[in-house]
Amino acid sequence: MRLVNESLINYRLMSPGSEERERESSGSGRGPEGIPALPAAPSRENRAENGGKTAEFGIGAVRGRCWERYSRVLLGALCKSIDAAANGGIRYYANKAARWPIEKGRDGVECSVCCLSPWPRLQELCRLQRVRCRALGVTRRNLAEFEVETICDYRRVRNEDFYLVKWRGYPSSANTWEPRRNLRCRGLLQQLHADLARAPGGPVRPGRRGLPARAMLYLEKKKEQRRALRRWEQNINCTRSHRGRISIENNVDLQGPPRNFVYIDECKVCAGVALTPVTAGCECQDCLAEAKTNGGCCPGASQSRFAYNQDGQVRIRPGQPIYECNSHCRCGAECPNRVVQRGIRYDLCIFRTNDGRGWGVRTLQRIRKNSFVMEYVGEIITSEEAERRGQVYDRQGVTYLFDLDYIDDVYTVDAAHYGNISHFVNHSCDPNLQVYNVFIENLDQRLPRIALFATRPIRAGEELTFDYNMHVDPVDAESTRMDSNFGLVGGSLGGSPRARGRIECKCGAASCRKFLF
Repeated sequence: MRLVNESLINYRLMSPGSEERERESSGSGRGPEGIPALPAAPSRENRAENGGKTAEFGIGAVRGRCWERYSRVLLGALCKSIDAAANGGIRYYANKAARWPIEKGRDGVECSVCCLSPWPRLQELCRLQRVRCRALGVTRRNLAEFEVETICDYRRVRNEDFYLVKWRGYPSSANTWEPRRNLRCRGLLQQLHADLARAPGGPVRPGRRGLPARAMLYLEKKKEQRRALRRWEQNINCTRSHRGRISIENNVDLQGPPRNFVYIDECKVCAGVALTPVTAGCECQDCLAEAKTNGGCCPGASQSRFAYNQDGQVRIRPGQPIYECNSHCRCGAECPNRVVQRGIRYDLCIFRTNDGRGWGVRTLQRIRKNSFVMEYVGEIITSEEAERRGQVYDRQGVTYLFDLDYIDDVYTVDAAHYGNISHFVNHSCDPNLQVYNVFIENLDQRLPRIALFATRPIRAGEELTFDYNMHVDPVDAESTRMDSNFGLVGGSLGGSPRARGRIECKCGAASCRKFLF
C-alpha cells in the first residue's frame, strides 16, 4: 500500500491490571452502541454518560509497553477505518505492517502506524475502544460522553422522565431513550419544556408512549425555525464589519427570518443621489485638546462644537450637528472624534416581541448614558422615490422611511429591504435612544448620517427604542443653523421616519401618545 506520509504515529497501551480497574468509568447511562464513528469531542454543555472500561493510550513520538489484545483490537479498527475512508476527496493510507503488531517486547508488543488519519478520527477511535489519550484530550472525564444533538421525544413512566435522544454524528436510527439522570444538556431540556409550554392548544403533558402528534409537529417546526434563524445569524455576523456581535432569538412564535431583507453596514446610494465627498482634513496631533484650546479640528472648521468627551460620549444637545474626523485627517483610528464611524460596539440581540410589535432589539451589555449605539442604515433615495414607495408601505402598515430633513427634505433613508439592525428597533413614546445628525466623509448638509445615542444608562437585556416622531425645543438647541431653519421641518428633529397616516402605538409607556404620528 502506497505511503503518503512518512511520519510515525506510535500507540502504546498500558496493561489494564489494577490500574485499569482503578480507572473504570462510573457512568450509569449509555450511548448508542455498535455504530462506527463519533465525529468529534463533545461540547461542554450537551453530554450524556456512557459506562465502560478504559485503558491509556499515547500518540506522538512516545514508545512504550503494549498489551497485545488491546493493541490488536485498536489497530485492526484503525486500519479498517483507514482503508474504508478513501472517499469524499480525502484519502488515508497505512502500511501493511500496521495491521498486526510485529515487535514483541517484555510486557507485550511494540506497535506503530504510519498514516494520515485526522485528529477527530483518532478521537473517535479512542472512544470506540474505550481508550484514553492525554495528547488527544480524551480523558477519563469525557471518554464515556456522547454529545446530544436534539431531544426528539419525551415520556413519563412511573413518575420518571425519559427523553428520546438524537446523538450528534449518528443517524436517527441510533436514537435512544435516556432517563433524566443520564443527561447533562440542561439548555436543551429547558428549551424542550419551554416549547411544550407554548405549544398551540395549550401546554402539553407527556404520556407513557410519548408526546401527542400535534406536539411532535410543533417541535419539528421549531427545530426548522431555529436552524433558519441560526443561518440568518451566521450570515449577519459574517457580513458585519463592526465589533458588536448580533444574536437572534424567537421564543414567541414560528416566525422565521424576514424575506427580501439584506443586512448591510453602510448606506446604499441609489439613483438620483449625488454625494459631496470631503477634500481636506484636520492637522491635529490631539483633536480633543486642540478643540478645547483654539476651537480647531473638524467641528471648528464647520463652526460647530466638538461633540464628544474623552470617553466617546456625546456632550452636545440633540439638534446640533456632529462633525467627525475623516479619511483626510492626520489623526489615527483611536481619535476621540471618531465614534460613529467605528460602528456598533455592543453585543445586541434581535428578538421576537410577545405583545404584537414584531421584531425588536435589546442590548446584551450595559450601555452608558450618551454612548453611541447604532446608525440608521438603508437605501438613500430621493423624496420622489420615497413618495412612491411610501404608498406601498401604507398598504402594508409599516414605516421604514427616514426623512433626512436636517436642512431640506430632499433625501430619505429607506431601510425596508436593505439595512442593519436599526431596521428592527421599535418605537416608544419614552425612548432610550436619541437621533443625532453626523457628517464624516460627506459635507452635503442634505445628507447627514443618522446616529442613535443612549439618552440614559441602559441595562443589559433592556429593549432599545427611539421616538419615530421626536421633537426638540429650538430654544435649547445651540446650533444657529438649526435655530434659523427649524421652521422648515415643522418643529421636528431633522431625521425621523416619514409620517404617513395614523398608526396605533403599542409601546406601553406611561406617557404613550396612543398613535405613532
